[in-house]
Amino acid sequence: MTDRVAFWTKASPYLLSILRIFTGFLFMPHGAEKLFGLLGGTRVPLMSLMGLAGVLEFFGGLLILIGLATRPVAFILAGEMAFAYFMAHNPAGFWPILNGGSMAVLFCFVFLYLSSAGAGPWSVDRLLRRR
Repeated sequence: MTDRVAFWTKASPYLLSILRIFTGFLFMPHGAEKLFGLLGGTRVPLMSLMGLAGVLEFFGGLLILIGLATRPVAFILAGEMAFAYFMAHNPAGFWPILNGGSMAVLFCFVFLYLSSAGAGPWSVDRLLRRR
């Protein structure tokens, strides 16, 4: 095995953690704009479909960010993003670049990957498993 391959093999679990952290960090503001009206968003009624989306995005994003219950939360969020894509974007056309759904598709598949791969070494999940 070359040094370069060995480096990337050793680095991959940590890159998984970095992917998870940044994904949670980028996902939370979508919920913050719905729940709190932050970042140019508008508050939506909590007991609505958009309110549920806001709760999932903000608090699910927070759990992904810290790496707690990563697999089940990521699976739920992947489903939410698939639902969001087909409800909000797909009716405007097939291609995500044209219907504004690129981020929903990307989040969906990153969450699906995280539900399979787990949280990585820098996570609350890993800390709880050591005890």
